[in-house]
Amino acid sequence: MWVVFSLLAALSAAVVVTLSKVGVKNVESSVAFAIQSVLIVTVAWSVVAWQGHLGQVQQIEGRTWLFLIAAGIITCASSLFSFQALKLGQASRTASFDKISLVFSILLAFFFLKEKITWQVILGATMMAGGALLIAFTKE
Repeated sequence: MWVVFSLLAALSAAVVVTLSKVGVKNVESSVAFAIQSVLIVTVAWSVVAWQGHLGQVQQIEGRTWLFLIAAGIITCASSLFSFQALKLGQASRTASFDKISLVFSILLAFFFLKEKITWQVILGATMMAGGALLIAFTKE
């Protein structure tokens, strides 16, 4: 089932890039991100309430709060960087270059989460990074 949700996330991300590129055309990128952020927070907490999970917030441990807050701050930074990249570049190029995050994710998972890296993961990550670089730096 995780594959279905991953594909839905990828499709959603592609639609977000396209809509955001149009949205930042005549608006400062940080303003566009702020508008989307308000909607993200509203929808996220609405889903939590609808699913009946509001009570879980009180059960979150301190260490978990630290990781979630740090991830939230970095998510904001990532989004601000992405919106600025979209403002300055083509959607297809900025979105493809953003996918190099896969390589960073694999490395971080290896060093900090102790996940194993196989030759297939290395080959796949190399091919994806190569493809992303090829798309990002192709001549018009």
